[in-house]
Amino acid sequence: MHNTTSDTMMKQEAQTLHRHHPRRFRTRFATAASIAKPTAYLILLLLCYTLGYLSAVPASSRNSTSPTTLESPTNLLISTPTSIIRPPPPLAPEDHHNFFGSVCAAEPVPPQLVRQTIIDRVFNGTSPWDNFPPPHISHLLHPTKLRGWGSTAPVFDHLIRKVQPKTIIEVGTFLGASALHMARLTRLAGLHEGTQIICVDDFRGWPGFQQEDRHRRWFKDFKMLNGDVTLLYQFMQNVVRANATHLVSFLPFSTGSALEKLCEWGIFGDLIEVDAGHDFHSAWSDINRAYKILSPGGGGVLFGHDYMTAADNRGVRRAVNLFARLHNLRVQVHGQHWVLLHASKQQQPR
Repeated sequence: MHNTTSDTMMKQEAQTLHRHHPRRFRTRFATAASIAKPTAYLILLLLCYTLGYLSAVPASSRNSTSPTTLESPTNLLISTPTSIIRPPPPLAPEDHHNFFGSVCAAEPVPPQLVRQTIIDRVFNGTSPWDNFPPPHISHLLHPTKLRGWGSTAPVFDHLIRKVQPKTIIEVGTFLGASALHMARLTRLAGLHEGTQIICVDDFRGWPGFQQEDRHRRWFKDFKMLNGDVTLLYQFMQNVVRANATHLVSFLPFSTGSALEKLCEWGIFGDLIEVDAGHDFHSAWSDINRAYKILSPGGGGVLFGHDYMTAADNRGVRRAVNLFARLHNLRVQVHGQHWVLLHASKQQQPR
């Protein structure tokens, strides 16, 4: 009864204040509202902080009476209710090449079986040169269409005469200009009967290469078929026209996957050219993988293109120099080409 009477009196006073002093009433109400909103926000913030703290700190730490000392913020990158897992120590520079493995464990395929091994492994036992070109492609091909960069440089002749390779692996082929040049050189050196040239390329070029100003005049007449720029078929046509199908095999896949498969199958190269991607990461990957499949006897030579370019130490040159330093090799420069020798054979070609 007392409470009811008090409430009634308070309501009457509020009504009286509102009737006789409306401005004072509104002022008091606005003041109360301005105080209530920040207070509500503060309470909500404290509640969220408390909930976050309780969910982040392990129960054992909350119940412990001893203080907890954190050594470093990096020690809390990953946490569990029972332990703190610290990140592994950084790799030393000499350990980075180990991501690609150091050796290929497979037994080497004899050179005379390399060609058939690729036909069996890649093309299900049927030569890709059989019945080439297919009817739906023949009208799109040029009789011959070669375009390369540094494809006939003197370094090719120097190395072929020096190494006398039975298996050549080219990483980055495009239309086959340097591969066919090496095929001619093996004939001149009397090696063509026993030498196989394996071309590794996905034959896709790079995005937009047909529209680039510096390349447009070379590739503007290439036809695209359902998104395919037909580089593979034109490469094959060039090899057919050069009468080199018995010398040239190819793996139409990314350089990384193809080189790993050659390692797995035991196909090694006496002479390996790396001339695919020109950025540091692509060149670094290709050089490391190619080095693994140099001939186990120690006479293999690894070389490549684009050592002296505008990219300087941000591209191929940086990858080559770093690899040589990690493996205690020397780099010999032939114009735009670089040459490395297998670790067990330091004598450089002349």
